[in-house]
Amino acid sequence: MKPKTIAPRRLGNLLVEKGYLTVDQLESGLTQQRHADHQGSLLGEVLVGLGFCTEDQVVECLAEEYGLPFAKLDQRLMDPSIIDMLPRPYIEENLVLPLFCVEEKLTVAVTEPANLFLIDEIANLTNMAVQVVVTTTKDARRMLTNLPNSKVFVIDDIIEDHDADVTLIEEAIEDIGDVEEIAGQSPVIRLVNYIIFNAVKEGASDIHIEAAERCMRIRYRIDGKLYKSLEVPSHLLPAVTSRIKIMAGLDISERRLPQDGRVNVMLNRRKIDLRVSTFPGNRGEKTVIRVLDTNSVSLILEDLGFAEDVLEGFLTGIRAPNGIVLVTGPTGSGKSTTLYAALNSISTMENNVCTVEDPIEYHLPLINQFQVQEKIGLSFSVALRTLLRQDPDVVMLGEIRDEETGRTAIQAALTGHLVFSTLHTNDACAAVTRLVNMGVESYLIGAALNMVLAQRLVRKVCMKCRQTYEPPRAIRKTVEQLGYDMQEFFRGVGCRRCRNTGYSGRIGIHELLLIDDALRDAITADAPVSTIRQIAHQNGMVTLRHDGFRKVREGITTIEEILHVAGESLEAGAVRIGDAVKVSARPENAAGFKT
Repeated sequence: MKPKTIAPRRLGNLLVEKGYLTVDQLESGLTQQRHADHQGSLLGEVLVGLGFCTEDQVVECLAEEYGLPFAKLDQRLMDPSIIDMLPRPYIEENLVLPLFCVEEKLTVAVTEPANLFLIDEIANLTNMAVQVVVTTTKDARRMLTNLPNSKVFVIDDIIEDHDADVTLIEEAIEDIGDVEEIAGQSPVIRLVNYIIFNAVKEGASDIHIEAAERCMRIRYRIDGKLYKSLEVPSHLLPAVTSRIKIMAGLDISERRLPQDGRVNVMLNRRKIDLRVSTFPGNRGEKTVIRVLDTNSVSLILEDLGFAEDVLEGFLTGIRAPNGIVLVTGPTGSGKSTTLYAALNSISTMENNVCTVEDPIEYHLPLINQFQVQEKIGLSFSVALRTLLRQDPDVVMLGEIRDEETGRTAIQAALTGHLVFSTLHTNDACAAVTRLVNMGVESYLIGAALNMVLAQRLVRKVCMKCRQTYEPPRAIRKTVEQLGYDMQEFFRGVGCRRCRNTGYSGRIGIHELLLIDDALRDAITADAPVSTIRQIAHQNGMVTLRHDGFRKVREGITTIEEILHVAGESLEAGAVRIGDAVKVSARPENAAGFKT
């Protein structure tokens, strides 16, 4: 049965007619919907958010108007034997649930009764007549979590009260059997869901669950810094750890060895990938969960903090027909995000873009992505050699870790492929030395290398509480000694939005080394890194610190952040910044500062 094709009456009037809503509440809801904070929100969402009515009442009214039955879902309504009539990814993405089949008619629960295309798709996929019932999003997600062999855990609707008491379990846990039983009980599930839900809401990149002296401590890494979220009784640690292991498909009986796994959770109708790592400690197992939320990361190069001159050179380099492009920096500096954004900007139907990664962090359209499997011998070098027989135009290697991988990557670049990869070095010029130390011949590096981008992530000043201020005398003296003339200094004074830190979000600072003929000759001649730096400075290369101070002048970040991530050690053995600017081929230094 399809929904009626007549235009439905307004939802607000339906709710008022049924006595679920007063006229005054309707007017208040309509006013809130027009407010900037709710632009794009449906009226039903606003009314439920204000507490004027329930989701059940809203969906019941919509179902009645579309001429469809409204159903409160229960596990007893579902026939497990027919769940596979629809592909599991399709069920999870569209929130549709096959319930039962009677006389060649399939009854399906949907959350969007007006979506005629969805209902037609279900009929085409199953080759059956479809009877539709309407249910709430909350019920659909709860049932989705309980599906047999479900690999997606729905966490947001289980958390009904964000301030819920998370110390609901008081029983002592003595053996593995008790741990497994308690790990499946609702209070532990609610606690783990709360931890994950709150981490995603706060924009955390990592969750640390660890045993402290008298409690279990949960910390979130937000904008590169760890913050304590909550503390709960220490005897909950085994149950919480076991629940996470169950979700990640790990062995809950193994508490002496480290384990790694992954799990998908669903929040606000989108999948979030969690990478789980456990490690035994003296007070119990420590668990770290890496949160990979594609909605929190922009894969557009222009959004990653590139200065205009750096972005122009980088775009030219990634559109070259062949050669190697390297992105360097320490762990957590955003190297993978930059490479994903670069691939995203050049991938088209006309070229074959392939990646070899460990692990695959984000799934991109039009790109063939392959996972390294070291246990079965599929290493980076083996995967790359095989991939070259797949007719690639562009290849991305997650990391160059050894001589064999480096040599294979260079051979690929010299045979007409464009190769992207990462290295762990302090600055762009040190990438050459790193490859040489791996055992790659310098003449091959000089012939294949196109450019090296070094980057760091710095915290951004919170725009809501940003103010100018007079820095301490020591800060001004340091800036003057580095050769910069700064008129205004900005910082965040702290507010609710930034958790009173003065910072909100992060942005990249970059150093781009473009390889020209002079640098190729120097690399081929085994020139020391100091010589390579000197030539790069003479060519007008923007250093990490130059780019950082440019963002300080614009009020994007602070002096302290730049000195922390791009200190004096970055220029060790090189020409000092002030001197480098004076000999630059450009009429003014690349950062645009008076020196």
